[in-house]
Amino acid sequence: MKRIAFLFLTLLLLVSCGTRSGYFKMEGRFLHMNSGELYLYSPDGGIDGMDTIKIEAGRFAYEIPCATPSTLVMIFPNFSTQPIFAEEGEAVEVKADASHLKEMEVSGTDNNELMTKFRKQIATASPPDILKYAVQFVNDHPESIVSTYLVRKYLIETETPDYKQALKLINLMLKEQPKNVTLVGMKQLLLTHGNARIGTTLPRFKTKDVNGKVITNADLKGKTVFINTWASWSFESMELQRAINDAVKEGKAVALGICVDPDAKVCKQLLKSNDIQFANVCDGNMLETKLLKTFNLSTIPDNIVIRNGRIVERNVTANTVRQRLSDNKL
Repeated sequence: MKRIAFLFLTLLLLVSCGTRSGYFKMEGRFLHMNSGELYLYSPDGGIDGMDTIKIEAGRFAYEIPCATPSTLVMIFPNFSTQPIFAEEGEAVEVKADASHLKEMEVSGTDNNELMTKFRKQIATASPPDILKYAVQFVNDHPESIVSTYLVRKYLIETETPDYKQALKLINLMLKEQPKNVTLVGMKQLLLTHGNARIGTTLPRFKTKDVNGKVITNADLKGKTVFINTWASWSFESMELQRAINDAVKEGKAVALGICVDPDAKVCKQLLKSNDIQFANVCDGNMLETKLLKTFNLSTIPDNIVIRNGRIVERNVTANTVRQRLSDNKL
């Protein structure tokens, strides 16, 4: 009888805490955001596609199946993003002021509390200092999934990537996280970046766009050429797609889009609704599509910029494209 009572009490405590084996839960409250929607995606497979979180009376609750640690990226109405780190059987609490999202607090797990401290540390820091703090964080916490996120964000997916430093930090992290498949993939990407690194010629390719038209290197001729990745669930990538489209419409650029949605019909509908006027590929293979490997593109969004047949930039943002278009510098 005592054993049954003990088991019942344990179950009651688990339910009251909001956690259960095989799941991750987060609850949150926001100041200055009484109702609305947040969007969520995962760059490392925590969830497929995009989820929606509804806010009512300034609060929300969200739960997903979770077998392994993963990164969830919250997208706010102003299109800013913040990461949440999910772990099996854990629950976190999110507190934020919608007008000061950089100071968002997430408590409940070590990784999320580490990210909260980092968030506050860089809230008013300059870009060079942010990079310095990110590198220091990874050196101090090579065992943390937060470090994986920071290396990707500040050393790889940036307009001024530092692949040498990124590889050094990834090797450090792999000593502590040898089974982290995301790190293994990131390392492989950096080691093979030579096929499409800055300064090299555009790799040869042949593919078909969503309308069945054959596209090759010969079709990508112009003063400025963009090759970019996008998905229906990534607002950031869609914004870049539209910015590039503006440049194409004005005759200032040529472009090729690579959509990683699993359904080409969805891709075609989005191209039509956004009046996208350049070729796009969607073969249904998502992040395994062959073209991504050809150009060493691995994330959403991601891109390379070509001039005179050579790659001159990577990871250009939508704001940069629009500013250059406005300044007539494309």
